[in-house]
Amino acid sequence: MIKNFGYVLASKMLVENNRKVRFMYREESTAQDSGWRFFCGDEDQAYADNPENIAVYDIQTILELDKDVRPYLHSAPGSAFERLADSDAFQKSSDFDFEAEEV
Repeated sequence: MIKNFGYVLASKMLVENNRKVRFMYREESTAQDSGWRFFCGDEDQAYADNPENIAVYDIQTILELDKDVRPYLHSAPGSAFERLADSDAFQKSSDFDFEAEEV
């Protein structure tokens, strides 16, 4: 169990359908927000841009879905990881643009 981690944001598609994480990134954190964002990888941009499709979760919820994210949780803000298949190892994402997310 991870204590005092702060909340995470994740797509409802990921959590409600008990999916594995296929894309995750970390923004700057605050006292309550860890900065982590988790997706199953099937969300299109319109889905991800709709705030009704994203919810606040405890990190334990994500770890119950996919324990493979644990080794990456202390990565610095500005980190992004992805994998093509649920069974693949995460790789650093080279094409995620954090500046575009700040608009």
